[in-house]
Amino acid sequence: MRQLSLTLSLAFFLTAPALSVAADDTKPGQPGSAVAANRVACSLQPKAEEPSDPSSTSAIPRAEKFIAREHFKEDIASSASVKISWLGATFAQRFTNKVEDDIGGASLQTYVLGAASSDKEILARLGASHESRLADVWCALKRQPNGNSGPLEINAKPNVFYVRDLTGELGAVDVLWGGVGWEIGASPVSDKPRWPAGTRVFSR
Repeated sequence: MRQLSLTLSLAFFLTAPALSVAADDTKPGQPGSAVAANRVACSLQPKAEEPSDPSSTSAIPRAEKFIAREHFKEDIASSASVKISWLGATFAQRFTNKVEDDIGGASLQTYVLGAASSDKEILARLGASHESRLADVWCALKRQPNGNSGPLEINAKPNVFYVRDLTGELGAVDVLWGGVGWEIGASPVSDKPRWPAGTRVFSR
């Protein structure tokens, strides 16, 4: 159980043995092909007001830190900025204490898998632009805080981001809408096919 505005005509094809996965777990799935989707712009920074004095820089946004633990918390109350119903133990251990130095905007490319695929197969096709930040994950969630429609899948298919953890190791962070809130997990990068057809992958 558990989508950011220009269309880019990219496509890639992934084939692998039939396995699907939720974070840290595997079960049978169906093989198929894969296609690319949209590119999305996302930023956590508020728009700057025009300074009344052209020489003034007080209204220019400064780089700020993104402190993961201040955002990624289990909370499904109506007042929650993003409803999160579950945080996986691996995500909590590897990512919640991370601080990122800049929350500047990002342009993320999205892909929809049509075949069960492994992290390593996906990363090989994404190339150098495969990494995202936790701030990018949060930015995407902020667009759909209550499971409303948007770039993130909300149909029980995973949304996968490749993010470096506290130690600098690359991990797969997956978010799924679980009905009452987002479920956020993390797992090591694997060479075993485990992301099912329909999974949406985000990269820079």
